[in-house]
Amino acid sequence: MLVDSMMGRTTIANVQESEVAATELRSVMRHWATGICVVTTATAGRRAGLVMNSFTSVSLNPALVSWCVDKASTSFEIWMETDNFAIHVLDQDDAHYVPRFAQRGVDKFEGLKTQLGATGAPALPDAAVRLDCRLWTRYEGGDHIILVGLVDQITQPDSINPLLSQQLRKP
Repeated sequence: MLVDSMMGRTTIANVQESEVAATELRSVMRHWATGICVVTTATAGRRAGLVMNSFTSVSLNPALVSWCVDKASTSFEIWMETDNFAIHVLDQDDAHYVPRFAQRGVDKFEGLKTQLGATGAPALPDAAVRLDCRLWTRYEGGDHIILVGLVDQITQPDSINPLLSQQLRKP
């Protein structure tokens, strides 16, 4: 059951398989320009990082943000065990991080010098914007898990020229 807060009434969610194919939805979403982020974490001596564009603000007070991880991710177990992460909002000058962190099943940090972020997650020192977060909660989201983080610290320049998903498309 869901509560329709606008009307103050309880509704029943009809949870069925969608008739929309994943490839069709992916094709449509390619037209939606979103920012590109790299999210990193470390827990129990293991590090993980990936490229994502599901980043969004959730709440201003407390300062909460969210992002989603695919259950098929090779680092999924690490994301389920961690209590911290750093979200790096990429500038156009940070595009070089995308191929590194988009790879599957490799050590994405090999040869990369990182710093320790405020919550213990590896931080990319030259990324334009960084939000150091502690895990607030996780939610089921179909074939993804939604992670919500409490923002502990933000590092940002005076201006940014954000890297958008549209800029990564091959002609």
